[in-house]
Amino acid sequence: MLAPMQGLTNHAIRSLFIDWVRPDLVFTEFMRVNPVAPIRRLSAGDLREISTAEQKVPLVVQLVGHGKEALVSAALAAEAAGALHINLNMGCPYGRMTTGLTGGKMLRRQEDLVEIIPALRQAISGTFSIKLRAGYEDPQQIFSLLPLFESAGVDFLVLHPRTVLQEYTGSADHAVTAEVVRQTRLPVIANGDIRSAADGWRVLRETGAAGLMLGRGAIADPMLFERLRGKGAPEPDQQEKGALLGRYLREVLARYRAIYCGEAQVLGKLKAIIVHMEEPCFAKTLKRLKKTNSLQQFAAVLDELG
Repeated sequence: MLAPMQGLTNHAIRSLFIDWVRPDLVFTEFMRVNPVAPIRRLSAGDLREISTAEQKVPLVVQLVGHGKEALVSAALAAEAAGALHINLNMGCPYGRMTTGLTGGKMLRRQEDLVEIIPALRQAISGTFSIKLRAGYEDPQQIFSLLPLFESAGVDFLVLHPRTVLQEYTGSADHAVTAEVVRQTRLPVIANGDIRSAADGWRVLRETGAAGLMLGRGAIADPMLFERLRGKGAPEPDQQEKGALLGRYLREVLARYRAIYCGEAQVLGKLKAIIVHMEEPCFAKTLKRLKKTNSLQQFAAVLDELG
C-alpha cells in the first residue's frame, strides 16, 4: 500500500506510482472533517478527489477529525461521492488539523473511541480500516484497543509502531507489530521505517503482517514496490540510482507543472519530496536541489545526473 502522506501523496504522485509500480492500494491525503458544518463536512475539493479507484487501483479515503456525529456524517458524504473504502486516521502526530483531538491525539481519550468506532462501522457500507500509532505515550496502548476493533468489525489495521509523542524520532518497534499480529484476528498492515527491500522482507518475516504500507521509503525510491516483489536489484548500484533519481524528479516536475499554479508552489512541492531522500552518494546533488530558487535551476541540476 502507498501510505497517505499530507502534502505528498496528491493525485499526481498517486498517478505516477500507479503508472510505474502499481501499488495494491493507494490512499488519499487526509481529508479534514469539519466539526461545525453539518451540511459540508468535507470540502468541495476533497469531494472531487473521491472515486472508487484510480486507474483500477482501489482508492482509500482517509478521514481525520473528531466527534462521532461529524465523523459519521463525513463518512456518509464520502460514500455518497463514490468512496468504497474509508480509513480513519488515528496516527498523525501533528495537531494542526483542528482544535479537537484528531489523528494520533484521538488516543488521548480512549473512552470516546468506544462510541466512535462502532458508529463508523455501522454507518460505512464498504470497507473500514484504521491507521494508528501503537499508543499516545505508551506503546502498549494498542493491546487494550484490539477487543474494540474486533467487536466493531473493523476490516484491517495499519500499525505504525511508534507512539504519537515520538513523532518520527527513534525507530519503529516492529516487535510491537509482531505481538499485535499474534493477539488479533484482524489483518495487520505493517508501516514504519521500511526503506529498502531488505527492511520490508525482514518486517514481513518477523511480524507475520498481512502486508506493508510504504511511506517515506517509497517517496524516496518509488521502485521500492518492485524491489519488494523481487523485480530488479534489491540494492541498485550508484549509476542506476542516479538515473532513477533524475527520471523520477523530472516526471514529478512535469506532473506538478500541470496541476499547480506558479513556479514557487511547484518548487516547494518538489523540495518536499527531496527532504525524504537520504542517499549518501547524491548528498551534494540533493543539497543543491534544495537550494535552487527557480525551476530552471532545478532542471539544470537534474541534467547533471544524466
